Amino acid sequence: MKKRILPILLLLTLALGGCGGSYDYSAHISELRSDIFQAETEEFSLTLTCVSREYPFAADGIACPRTDVVEISLVPTVPGNEYSAYFATDAGEQGGEMSFRNAFGDWFFSESVTAFPNGSVSVRICRDEEVHEITATSVKNESTLSPAEALDCAVSAEKDRIERMTESGQFLGEFHVRLLRRDKNYYYVGIIDRDGETLSLLLDSESGEVLARRDTRI
Repeated sequence: MKKRILPILLLLTLALGGCGGSYDYSAHISELRSDIFQAETEEFSLTLTCVSREYPFAADGIACPRTDVVEISLVPTVPGNEYSAYFATDAGEQGGEMSFRNAFGDWFFSESVTAFPNGSVSVRICRDEEVHEITATSVKNESTLSPAEALDCAVSAEKDRIERMTESGQFLGEFHVRLLRRDKNYYYVGIIDRDGETLSLLLDSESGEVLARRDTRI
C-alpha cells in the first residue's frame, strides 16, 4: 500500500512545483489587459480593450485593488466631428461621448464595468445624425495563453529575479500583464520592484517564449 502512495505523493509535489510554482503571483497584478476586440469599416477602425487596473495607478511595486474598465479607441479614416460610443453588456447598454486625444490621434472613451464581454461585443458609434452598428471580435484564438499562463511563463523565465524580490516567502513587487496586438498577438509582462526598477518582457502569446527583455528604472 505504501509503495502505491509514494508515487502519488511525488506526482502531487511535481504538480505543485510546476510553471510558476504554487505561490499565487496573480495577487500581485496591478494592471491587467485581458482581451482586445477589433472592428473596421470604411469610416473608421475601432479597438475595445478590457482592462483591470489599480486606482490610483502607480508603478511602485505594490499592487492595490483593481477596477474593471472598458476602453474604446476610434480612429476615423477622415477627420470628423464629435463621436459617441455605446457597447452592449449583460446589464444593458453603456457608453457616452468620446474625447479626442491629440497624442494618439484617436477618439477615446472609458467606463467601469461589472463584467467584460466574451468572444465578441456589439458597438454603436454615433456622429451627428449617423449611426453605425458594428460587432467587434476578440483577437484571441484557441491557442492564445490566458493572462495567468503568460504570467506563469514570465515568472518561470525570471526565477532568479523573482527570488531576489521575495522575502520570508512574500513577493515584494507588482506585475503589469497586457495582451498586445500588432502583426500577431503578444503578451507584455512588467515586473516592478519597490525601488521603481521595471523588467519588461515581450512574450509569444501562444508558446510563452520570452522574445525580448529590457530593464528600466523610473
